[in-house]
Amino acid sequence: MEESIYSMSINASTQQVAVWSDHTQERIALDAIQKINHIATLPEVTVKIIQLVEDPDSTAQDLNKIITNDPALGVRILKVVNSAFYGLPGQIASVNRAIVLLGLNAVKNIAIAASLARLFRGGQICPGFDAKDLWTHSVAVATATKQLGDRSRLELPDEAFLAGLIHDVGIMVEIQTCRAKFVEAFDQFQANEQLSLRQAEQQVLGANHEHFGAALCKAWKLPDSLTYVTGFHHRPLDLAPQHRTLACLVHIADIVAARAKVGLSVSVDTREVANELFESVQLTQQVVDEVCRQLPKAIEQADFILHDAA
Repeated sequence: MEESIYSMSINASTQQVAVWSDHTQERIALDAIQKINHIATLPEVTVKIIQLVEDPDSTAQDLNKIITNDPALGVRILKVVNSAFYGLPGQIASVNRAIVLLGLNAVKNIAIAASLARLFRGGQICPGFDAKDLWTHSVAVATATKQLGDRSRLELPDEAFLAGLIHDVGIMVEIQTCRAKFVEAFDQFQANEQLSLRQAEQQVLGANHEHFGAALCKAWKLPDSLTYVTGFHHRPLDLAPQHRTLACLVHIADIVAARAKVGLSVSVDTREVANELFESVQLTQQVVDEVCRQLPKAIEQADFILHDAA
């Protein structure tokens, strides 16, 4: 039987009950996703890119052959490599050269980000909730995650930006699989100041957006690091230490974006960063405050490479 990501809980005293509960919620999310093909399936070119990058024998030339069949993706890659976001010198006109400079993992992340953006299309879902505003928040969290990661002394995976971008995708899965129930949960959340959005989702849908986000990552066969982020970004310290770093960074970035009041941050449960989180990612409050101040300018660079994807 496939191991659930929720078996990573480190709270031994409550582990048996917690794992049973999370397995149930995970099944609810997986069942919902399997009913709709347009969410459960990535574009063919993106799937091919993920498979190729996971092959240790693959080369930039192999990846270039795949991208040649998708001109729009090729244009996006050139746009990224020539943007201030990556800060690479000179103007790059060759996709193959761009792949060499960016690296295979970065190109994979660009392809996934473009696919992800399509899920956030649409306007107002209900009073107080607009999908475009959630995308704006996600871009802010992605930007802050990269900024925090750059300032951390830790060796971080290439997925830092993508991790922030994808963290709340479970909300869009809920909307596309059980919209009426999500609206009901959101209404309950707005009507009760003591209720978090995750708690309202749990009551109405039987699972929350962490479960739905992790289920989508599994369906898309994304790296485990992204599954941990979507499944635990509100509670990263529940993960085993070797799996929590990226989720901790996204959790802090979520708070930064909420403090900066960028986009729709209704899912952010707190505006304070726990001391243990600072220790986990080797950052300080001073660094977080600096990232918060610089966030608007950094978002402009991220918007430049993402704005036509959504």
